Amino acid sequence: MQDADPKSLGLSPEGLAKIDAALADLIAAGELAGAVTLVARHGKVAHRSVQGMKDLATAEPLKFDTIFRIFSMTKAVTAVAMMVLRAQGLWSPEDLVAKHLPEFAGVKTVDGQAAAPTLLHLLTHTMGLGYGWNPEDPVDATYLAKGVWAQANLADMSKAIAACPLAFTPGSQWRYSLGMDLQGALIEKLSGMSLPDFMREKIFQPLGMVDTDFFVPPEKLPRLATLYRMSKTKGLTHSNLPIIVRGPEAIPPLPGGGGGLYSTASDYARFAQMLLNRGELDGVRILTPESVAEMSAQRLAPDILAGGYGIGLQQIRPGYGQAYNGAVFHDPAAAGSKVGKGTYQWDGAAGTWFWVDWENDLIFVGLIQRMAEDNSPRLQAMAQDLIAAALD
Repeated sequence: MQDADPKSLGLSPEGLAKIDAALADLIAAGELAGAVTLVARHGKVAHRSVQGMKDLATAEPLKFDTIFRIFSMTKAVTAVAMMVLRAQGLWSPEDLVAKHLPEFAGVKTVDGQAAAPTLLHLLTHTMGLGYGWNPEDPVDATYLAKGVWAQANLADMSKAIAACPLAFTPGSQWRYSLGMDLQGALIEKLSGMSLPDFMREKIFQPLGMVDTDFFVPPEKLPRLATLYRMSKTKGLTHSNLPIIVRGPEAIPPLPGGGGGLYSTASDYARFAQMLLNRGELDGVRILTPESVAEMSAQRLAPDILAGGYGIGLQQIRPGYGQAYNGAVFHDPAAAGSKVGKGTYQWDGAAGTWFWVDWENDLIFVGLIQRMAEDNSPRLQAMAQDLIAAALD
């Protein structure tokens, strides 16, 4: 993607500089090790910024080609993979999950009620699945007992999930879950390919995403950003959370469609620009405009929008609902945001974030390496407010 004078793209250089200044302040305060950002409008890069350190101990600076763990920003990629198969007529949102993954026939809720989840429920966190993180939660406890995360492959993981109850009647509530990891099993079933191979062949290679995968090859490991968490007493320290115990050196047994990818700002910007272009980039078409519109459309009922659901900084509310594997501002004013109507976005567990704004013909990618916590900086909302002010 070519760089251009931000003024020629309708963006104020002074306004964009305020984003850099805000991030620099957080780095100076010890809240972040560093940050890489990219803003593109009208198909050209208006601004790219690199600040801070890839590794604090060695004082090695970040570079624009530094590789980050993007965690849940993987979910949008999985949605595109699903839409590739949708265009082939291999599934519909109305399909029962059991039509494609028969182990889900006869699944019940935690209170014993029969359930019939559809793929729409699976794509919108409304199926009643868990994540298996909280042993005190009755659904998550069954995931732990069944060893959902210890399975040998995604097909076995699907069977283990199906042996667990749903948290509620599908469609009645919203609950953040490993639905996108289960979609990985579905993608493998429908395509006859492994999830990593499918994404490489259908998304990464066509888009020129040369540094994006479920592992980091040996020659690229020196480019991987060190991951941190915030300690109350020591400041930023190496993250040793269970979610990142697995090393980056090889594709894991369970390649996570919900959070397993590594990527760079350039690569993810190409992915986001493809969505902004309604499925095409540099003459290569990944999805039809109709597929992008379906993927990014708001799907939640009003009572769920008003139900106080959400995860971390992504809080479902009136005006801000759920599309396939990501969130959408279907009414930005009602949601308290200044982005364009229809903006699709999500973030990642290590603080990364992105959005695609069709109304303003703009994408933003932000990459950091601090595990998100309750007191994490609200970088996505901050950047959105500053971008809105920078738009001429």
